[in-house]
Amino acid sequence: MPSLLNYDDYRTRARSVLPRGLFEYIDRGTEDENALRYLRRGFDRVMLMPSVLAGAPVPELSTPLFGRVSALPIAIAPTALAGMVWHDGEIELARAAARCGIPFCVATQSITTIERIRAGAPDANLWFQLYVWNDVSLSYALIRRARASGVRTLVVTADTPVPLNREYNARNGFTVPFRCSVPGMLDLARHPRWVARVLLPLLATSGVPRYGHYPSGLEGNVMRASASAVGLKRSLDWQDIVELRQRWDGELIVKGIVNVEDARRAAQLGVDGIVVSVHGGRNLDPQPGPIDVLPRIAEAVGGRMTIMADSGVRRGTDILKYLALGAQMVLVGRAGLYGLASGGEAGAVAMIGMLRNEMETAMALLGKGRPADIQLFSLS
Repeated sequence: MPSLLNYDDYRTRARSVLPRGLFEYIDRGTEDENALRYLRRGFDRVMLMPSVLAGAPVPELSTPLFGRVSALPIAIAPTALAGMVWHDGEIELARAAARCGIPFCVATQSITTIERIRAGAPDANLWFQLYVWNDVSLSYALIRRARASGVRTLVVTADTPVPLNREYNARNGFTVPFRCSVPGMLDLARHPRWVARVLLPLLATSGVPRYGHYPSGLEGNVMRASASAVGLKRSLDWQDIVELRQRWDGELIVKGIVNVEDARRAAQLGVDGIVVSVHGGRNLDPQPGPIDVLPRIAEAVGGRMTIMADSGVRRGTDILKYLALGAQMVLVGRAGLYGLASGGEAGAVAMIGMLRNEMETAMALLGKGRPADIQLFSLS
């Protein structure tokens, strides 16, 4: 991808090839979208302090995690509808992650099932993200499918118990689950290459696009809303985490933590790790970002569990900032999807390689061999 040199280049390419509704679903936030702006300002407030004449230490980015070694301190975050970005998009992303030696987290709302992803990417280090449904017995059945597919790491999303206010999608006709609308159909008509490359092959092989992990009869295809049995469990609480801990014999991660007390509670319940996250600025609009809370969370529970972070990453230096503030691994969501939209597996590999190059270049300029040794300077 020689013409795509940075995150903004990949984002621009994705914007040009994806229907507007799908692109905005990925790219934008909620309500007034202040969280997106605040995430960027948070990164911009934190500077990296260089040390010169440091003897050119070799950057060491490999990261031990849960008994395995990731080639980079990066995992591909769970994202809904990657299979609508590129045909078999979840499989393409899993293959890209395997080629780069990093984990790939499969989403509950994936178009492609965990079984097909495993078959298509047998060497991938697959994690599985869980939205707990109203009928929790269906959620338990789903995690059994994940375990049977060789998944060891379960990531429970805890920060989204209700549908979200994405007003722009209401205006552009895009809904999840999908429904036909005049704006939506016009949007498709303006993107014939995407229709030919993604939608028509999907229709030919699987019929109307649907969430692959939803139980038979409750799939929530593009023409109708999800049934209540597989709606988000509004009453989700810590007892649900206790129940999942008892049923899951692998690593259990809680995603969506920004409150120090929540981090402490997770540690007390035997959770193996947390993801300090604001869902990419896509749920509660007025809340602090990971940059603000990571140091306090790391101080409170850093020796007791694995701390990860996500939200707002555009540069390799953003990843280094999260690591220097106390994270051990950083999840990237939009970056993977924009790489995927730009060229399938090859595009995602190129995007990950770009982030790696940015991290290695910055560490050489900083005179540091390990991200944990980086010193920060705050402008606030």
